[in-house]
Amino acid sequence: MWSLTPLETEALSLSLKVSFWSVLCSLPPGVFIAWVLARKEFPGKMLLNGVVHLPLVLPPVVVGYLLLLLLGRKGPLGAWLYETFGVTVAFNWKGAALAAAVMAFPLLVRAIRLSIETIDQRLESAARTLGATPVRVFFTITLPLAAPGLLAGTILSFARSLGEFGATITFVSNIPGETRTLPLALFSMVQTPDGETGALRIMVVSIILGLGAVLCSEFLARRLSRRMGV
Repeated sequence: MWSLTPLETEALSLSLKVSFWSVLCSLPPGVFIAWVLARKEFPGKMLLNGVVHLPLVLPPVVVGYLLLLLLGRKGPLGAWLYETFGVTVAFNWKGAALAAAVMAFPLLVRAIRLSIETIDQRLESAARTLGATPVRVFFTITLPLAAPGLLAGTILSFARSLGEFGATITFVSNIPGETRTLPLALFSMVQTPDGETGALRIMVVSIILGLGAVLCSEFLARRLSRRMGV
């Protein structure tokens, strides 16, 4: 009963792949935007903060539909990507990774931003007075001290990507072997006669992965903070 079928294993493997690329692609812009929100004052800062956190308050289906309008084959960005690079994002695993990244992005940015805001800015100022460039200050002072938040945000973003459903099914549909991640596989099982056993297996796997990621994030962040004396 508890052995995963080939289709369920395929969904698990695809979920891990989608979540990995989701985090990998969103981490650099997430770190940059978190730093901008934590350290800079400029017109439109509140608007930027609102846009970053918009996926948290919008229905996921709305986010997925917006992605489809922009990045579908006939959308302005989607048509340009296809005509210029021959790349199609909608209705494949790359689109699933993008949808997951968009939905998880606020969690990533918020965790990193809060960590940066706790850093004593006098340390950064002292480094600059000693001749360090802003880029060097960021990579040698700010980023290492923000490591607990960076780690927590990365793991939470990964976990959120594993559980993404609404934006994914709207943007890339539910295609077996291509876009059918664990949540979509669970949805399919629920809609299938005699699919309760498979749905139960997928539910247990999802709970284990999600809970494990949250606990791992908390444990590693605390351990890293103690090591750094933060």
